[in-house]
Amino acid sequence: MSATQHITAITLDESSIKPRSVEIEHERHVAMNDLIEWNHFALKDAEGPYELRLSTAENRFAFSVTSKTLTRPYNFFISLAPFRSLIRDYFLICESYFDAVKTGNLPRIEAIDMSRRGLHNEGSELLSSLLTDKVVIDSETSRRLFTLICVLHLK
Repeated sequence: MSATQHITAITLDESSIKPRSVEIEHERHVAMNDLIEWNHFALKDAEGPYELRLSTAENRFAFSVTSKTLTRPYNFFISLAPFRSLIRDYFLICESYFDAVKTGNLPRIEAIDMSRRGLHNEGSELLSSLLTDKVVIDSETSRRLFTLICVLHLK
């Protein structure tokens, strides 16, 4: 990771999201911590390091990026529409996964987890493709951002 091409702080607009289950809150916490610890995020037009704020507004995900090299926040949006069914399916699979973990049925847990990872990969690839003209991110950063987008999408 470049010394400047990364996120050093991330916040979610708490007014954009409803109370979450313990499992979802854990996923959010892990994604945020992992994202801060290791990420590659580079705006095409400004050097980092960056601080990122995620929120929802008017059926869009809002990104607000600040850095010492920017005179004002760099704001951009991506449509929620391409993510709707993917996020719905992702949360259904996550619920099944959390239920399976409680039963301890290892073959079922592994099968559901493979489906969950597949949907997560699909979501992170979609996110990367929608951000490609604004920011350069690696696949792990995209995966963690997708997790946070899912949390923001909960209504």
